[in-house]
Amino acid sequence: MFGVSTNPRNIMKLAAILLLLLVVIGGYFGYKTYQEVYAPNVELTTDKVAVYIPTGSDYDDVVEMLDTSGYLKDIESFKWLAFKKNLQGSNIVPGKYTLKNGMGNNALINHLRAGNGREDVKVIFNLIRTKEQLAGQISKQIEPDSLEIYEWLTNPDSVSKYGFDEYTITALFIPNTYYLNWSTSTPQLMKRMGKEFKDFWNADRLAKARAAGLSQSEVVTLASIVYWETKKPKDMPTVAGVYMNRLKVGMPLQADPTLIFALGDFEAKRVLNKDKLIDSPYNTYLYKGLPPGPILIPPTSYVDAVLNYEKHGYYYFVAKEDFSGDSYFSKNYQQHLIYARKYQKALDAQGVYR
Repeated sequence: MFGVSTNPRNIMKLAAILLLLLVVIGGYFGYKTYQEVYAPNVELTTDKVAVYIPTGSDYDDVVEMLDTSGYLKDIESFKWLAFKKNLQGSNIVPGKYTLKNGMGNNALINHLRAGNGREDVKVIFNLIRTKEQLAGQISKQIEPDSLEIYEWLTNPDSVSKYGFDEYTITALFIPNTYYLNWSTSTPQLMKRMGKEFKDFWNADRLAKARAAGLSQSEVVTLASIVYWETKKPKDMPTVAGVYMNRLKVGMPLQADPTLIFALGDFEAKRVLNKDKLIDSPYNTYLYKGLPPGPILIPPTSYVDAVLNYEKHGYYYFVAKEDFSGDSYFSKNYQQHLIYARKYQKALDAQGVYR
């Protein structure tokens, strides 16, 4: 009669074989799980790279972004674990993230999930001349595109909420380095700029603006002109004082920078007599007082130079003929003409006619 042997030794051998088989199978699946969870899966040509998850992204969008980027060796293992770890819905937070070479799926998913690894970006907009340039510069640093930002800057309803109009709105922007989420929306950005504006215009600055008879936007507008006129810190309050003297007596500012702004030729180094005839509210040869708004976003040091303008008797100034950046200051037009001719001759000698 045939049957299974009940020999204890045979039973022990069979049990040992089954146990070994279980260990091998368990080891295989354990190794496979380790590979899918912890083994390096991010493969870069550099130590790290930035990736951006746009607003409104879902699981499929994140997977597609990583797949098309080519940063992952095995997208399927990432998808398997991302599903297991619930990388979806509110766990997907838009923003900038940094992937590091050699990251495993588990580390990567933990980094992306719930915004754990989201980083701020720097937003800088120094010395911007126009709203178009401002919108373009900001859009390079955060998610909203330049058209969306520009439309906000030119929307009367939007800008009026902050006390500005289409000409003065650039005065809202206080130059600095700001750290913001890449996914910051346009309204959120403007709300932040409004807070920075209020913080900058403290009681001391407001009191000085009132004493000068200028609004905040007018101070920034004059500061933008002064910036274009001189880069010498020692001359900043003196130049501001010249323009303040002209404003007080109703004399046209006759500021070349405003005319250059009106012309739109920002590379021009010389203003011609025919240029002074252009009909523009920024032509301070034709129209008295300040232009309707800033001709660039000036550094805050120039705003403070206007607020602390030098009180003197000068009504004229012109750059020195040595192109040092220093200026001659004059109390009367006759003396000014002498200095102006020196500078004009120097420009002629350099072949600068525009």
